[in-house]
Amino acid sequence: MAEAHQAVAFQFTVTPEGLDFHLSREALRQLYLGGISSWKKRLVRAKNSFLTGVYPASPSSWMVVVMATAGSCYCQVDPSLGLIARIRHYLPESRLLSSESRTMMSVAIFSTGVWLSAVLLFRQALKLLLSYHGWMFEPHGKMSRSTRIWVVLMKVLSVRKPLLYSFQTSLPKLPVPSVEATITRYLESVRPLLDDEKYNKMEALAKEFKEKTAPRLQKYLILKSWWTTNYVSDWWEEYIYLRSRSPIMVNSNYYAMDFLYVTPSHIQAARAGNAVHAILLYRRKLDRGEIPPMMALGIVPMCSYQSERMFNTTRIPGKETDTLLHLVDSKHLAVYHKGRFYKVWLYYGGQLLGPRDLELQFQRILDDPSPPQPGEERLAALTAGERVPWAEARARFFSQGKNKVSLDAIERAAFFLTLDEEEHGYTPGREGCMDAYAKSLLHGRCYDRWFDKSFTLVVYKNGKLGANAEHSWADAPIIGHLWEFMLATDKFQLGYTEGGHCRGDPNTGLAPPQRLQWDLPQECHVAIESSFQLAKALADDVDFCCFQFSAFGKGLIKKCRTSPDAFIQIALQLAHYRDKGCFCLTYEASMTRLFREGRTETVRSCTAEATTFVCSMGDTRQSRAQRQRLFKLAAEKHQHMYRLAMTGAGIDRHLFCLYLVSRYLGVQSPFLAQVLSEPWRLSTSQTPQQQLKMFDLTQHPDHVSTGGGFGPVADDGYGVSYIIAGENLITFHVSSKFSSPETDSKRFGRNIRQAMLDIAELFD
Repeated sequence: MAEAHQAVAFQFTVTPEGLDFHLSREALRQLYLGGISSWKKRLVRAKNSFLTGVYPASPSSWMVVVMATAGSCYCQVDPSLGLIARIRHYLPESRLLSSESRTMMSVAIFSTGVWLSAVLLFRQALKLLLSYHGWMFEPHGKMSRSTRIWVVLMKVLSVRKPLLYSFQTSLPKLPVPSVEATITRYLESVRPLLDDEKYNKMEALAKEFKEKTAPRLQKYLILKSWWTTNYVSDWWEEYIYLRSRSPIMVNSNYYAMDFLYVTPSHIQAARAGNAVHAILLYRRKLDRGEIPPMMALGIVPMCSYQSERMFNTTRIPGKETDTLLHLVDSKHLAVYHKGRFYKVWLYYGGQLLGPRDLELQFQRILDDPSPPQPGEERLAALTAGERVPWAEARARFFSQGKNKVSLDAIERAAFFLTLDEEEHGYTPGREGCMDAYAKSLLHGRCYDRWFDKSFTLVVYKNGKLGANAEHSWADAPIIGHLWEFMLATDKFQLGYTEGGHCRGDPNTGLAPPQRLQWDLPQECHVAIESSFQLAKALADDVDFCCFQFSAFGKGLIKKCRTSPDAFIQIALQLAHYRDKGCFCLTYEASMTRLFREGRTETVRSCTAEATTFVCSMGDTRQSRAQRQRLFKLAAEKHQHMYRLAMTGAGIDRHLFCLYLVSRYLGVQSPFLAQVLSEPWRLSTSQTPQQQLKMFDLTQHPDHVSTGGGFGPVADDGYGVSYIIAGENLITFHVSSKFSSPETDSKRFGRNIRQAMLDIAELFD
């Protein structure tokens, strides 16, 4: 009980003599230290906001300008052409200011104006340089003179080490492509998928749209691009994610896996302690802006906007649309174990809890024998079901009393942690272990993940871990960046004792984790059960195949003189054709983070060149040399499409926004309606690897990551995620639905393996 009283600053009781106060010195001390810590954070943020605002200049450069101006004046040389004298004239008279002091103030004011003007000039120059994308289209191994000059200028302007958001306001806006260019590229992308009759019909619809409807819609879209930071991202977040009323589990959320071969500690509480502490270290760096921005070629910054909502963020259900609740800070963690919810404080004395203290807290949860309260065990199934019933249940049963307090504790937590009762991970010789691991992370038991949180960290009984992430606030590379930091910090910096525990000594005086209290009526139990049954049916229908392809990796692919991504995408086309006997509309996610607040664009991987190559692989009349030539053409086309997507010249985001403008204006467009109704039966994505390079993978080849995956986008299609992990390993995550007679994830996995081998054989 003494530990529990530490959480209360003071108590009072009413006696016949009056009020009897009891102060807790320890609690008051914690409040004081917490306040100091909060003010330190504010000061650090203010300082970093200033440094970001003046980048690429620095405060020291201001001093240089002031001293140079003062030195010139001392030598009786006026660099201001009389402005310093005029500023001095307008300064108010004061006894406290001598003539020399007023002169120095005038010099400081003039110098500050010059310095700020230079800052604005440099930032505009940086913005112009970042608008150049010719470097991306240079032939491999060659560089034009203009690109060389551009590289030199970029290095000069970026000489100072940037903070996370230093380049944000210098990034260019995403350009609006011309309607003609978009329609031309669209028709080119669907030509290999349509017969002559269907293509002619689509061509006629496109021509009518381009001549009659599109000009008006394009004007509104250009106006939006002038008014907003990014003409796509806000609509993409709202209409693709937040307005969707179907379950986000499987359909939207995605997952990330642990190291493939290595488990740093098999003690569940210890692994959770190190992982949570590493994640909190990342959050602290994020808050301070100390994480350097991601850079292409080492000099081209990518937008860091999506990182802002990584922590302290929850998706709140609504009847028509969801919203994102984001807090500036959160000092606690929400934890789930064996049907029970806990609140764990992350700070003590104004300092982050160390790994050993966190291990202690998690072990207390694991050792707690108390049973779940009525309705508590499957409560999180509400976040796994459809959004409208969840919104109605939230408004009806969680708007007051202890239910509201407990729900707030979850929704306002830094993130969510599940201490899972199962064991998962890669076991050599055990068939299906990775499939079960993937399904567990994607949906679990449908009630042991809080799918609305920005991400749920899952730590299994055997020390393996993973994450399930909500998609609306950011895309997978953002979580991937955090994930790499956490894994590397856990293994190579924090480490464990020989017994597998976190290092250090625990503070046994910490107050134990707080059980969240619920009072759920029978009607709420019914709503929970209804959401659970729907989610369970959805989860049981997911067919997963996760496998390692180790015959070769990017090392051999580069010998084919093509990009690894293009190689795999063409192999997927070959595998799909062998699997289904036809081609389909294919989605590959590309990022547009070279632009401010950029998210993704679609690369339509099923090109005419790719289909021609695939057909040649089944044509015995084609020679090996002919197939090699067709493959290189297909790879070059894919790389060109990828570059166009990255530089804002994609197809689908432009058409999506034109469609939304037409809906706002009440304009009917058969062309746009047809385009947006086409299903993506093959949805693909590459997981980035070694974004941070916190350790050398060549020296630690057993520390390869397994990447992550997602559910199928179409009911009769496949979802494929892959990570090129090292020189000789590629991991594939293939998903589909058991209910579709046309798909089989294991069969498709076998076809992918064979397609990769067959293409590689062409270049042996």
